[in-house]
Amino acid sequence: MPVVGFGRVPGIAPVVAARVPQGLPAVDPVTGGPHTHDFLVLFYASRANGTVLIDGRRWTVADGDLFVIAPGQVVSFGTPFEEATTEGWTVWFPTDVVRPGTPGAYSSWQAHPLLFPFASGINRAQRLHIPSADRAGWGRRFAALDAELRARRDGHQEAALAHLTLLLVAAARLSTGVADQLRSADEPLLAAVFAAIEQRYHEPISLADVAAELALTAGHLTTVVRRRTGRTVQQWIAQRRMQQARLLLTETRLTVAAIGRRVGYPDTSYFIKRFRAEHGVTPTQWRDAAPPAPPP
Repeated sequence: MPVVGFGRVPGIAPVVAARVPQGLPAVDPVTGGPHTHDFLVLFYASRANGTVLIDGRRWTVADGDLFVIAPGQVVSFGTPFEEATTEGWTVWFPTDVVRPGTPGAYSSWQAHPLLFPFASGINRAQRLHIPSADRAGWGRRFAALDAELRARRDGHQEAALAHLTLLLVAAARLSTGVADQLRSADEPLLAAVFAAIEQRYHEPISLADVAAELALTAGHLTTVVRRRTGRTVQQWIAQRRMQQARLLLTETRLTVAAIGRRVGYPDTSYFIKRFRAEHGVTPTQWRDAAPPAPPP
């Protein structure tokens, strides 16, 4: 089984973009033979009609499909690559690219919020779908990253990382909910976990509460969720609460105390402490830093 590593070049951004079918990171685009790799891959098919095999599971590749492929997954194409994908992009990068200069910020790349689609695909591939109305915008994102990497002008590494981050943010927003993503990936247990969090994150919910709702022990649930996502149930509860807190701080004039209560933190001081730990500023400072709304 060919195992392809990411070849870093000093002074060059550790990100590669290729328009397909002209290029694919880990395999000859003509043969499409089985292979694996030690980096992350975004494979976008803007126009396609074929199949791809990931860890032995056959997926249909259709217009607008976005595959997120984790290190170690075995990939091959069920039809010749030039026939399976007639237009699209592939981007690949090592796992530490999205968190440079911050050692220890996350226990592993699997815990990074922008890399959740890859982490949840460790045991099962993830296929997201881009609505037809958004595909032109996705094409422009990939093209902008590719142009920056080719030009290699001053600051190209920072610019490439910025373009990559925007792609990862867009991928994270594709699904309306994590539970829906997991259901589509045949992960019913994880889907149930996230559904329970979604229903009750505004309450003082704990790991024990989620485990009881699913008729599981807390230890078993912790093991499964950490293994599949790289994060604990408590971390996912906190992440959902912070996500809603940011939304309320941006879109409402509710007091910090009221927002804390709405996201499951009835103790205002504790809410502020948790928010500061996550964002480096207090909720009030985060709200005040937002740019003013444009005039009508």
